[in-house]
Amino acid sequence: MDLKSLIRDVPDFPKPGILFRDITTLLRDPEGLRYTIDSFAQKLTDAGLKADYILGMESRGFIFGAPLAYKLGTGFIPVRKKGKLPAAVHSVEYQLEYGTDCLQVHQDALPERSRVLIVDDLIATGGTASATAKLVQQIGCELVGFGFIIELQDLQGRKHLPDVPIVTLIEY
Repeated sequence: MDLKSLIRDVPDFPKPGILFRDITTLLRDPEGLRYTIDSFAQKLTDAGLKADYILGMESRGFIFGAPLAYKLGTGFIPVRKKGKLPAAVHSVEYQLEYGTDCLQVHQDALPERSRVLIVDDLIATGGTASATAKLVQQIGCELVGFGFIIELQDLQGRKHLPDVPIVTLIEY
């Protein structure tokens, strides 16, 4: 299946000069969504990425991370923006193009030394994925790899990530 044909290009969003890769058109296609999850799970398995938990970043990482966790027989842990989780949290601040942001995970979400796979819809500059990897390190868990549906290769986000396997389905 040609997944790129199910992803809409939106020019000049969120600002002029940016070509946004919109996955909502993929998500609305039942066959495309099923194929994406099944293919992604198989590719992660083929890469030998065995995890106890999948961490998905707010919010599109939830969309792909939870069904992948189900398919792979792991737990799913949401990584949220600051102030969204009700119990004690680990936090990490990270740089954005204009300012900073903060990601959090519950302190009791992961047992130490758990094997963790980080999943998101897209890797661009790598900032959010890198910050999530720092959370994994803070907790004392082992990062086994990253999985992304889409990689924007020109932005070179990979170079900002730890040296672990990175699995992607689509490259632009």
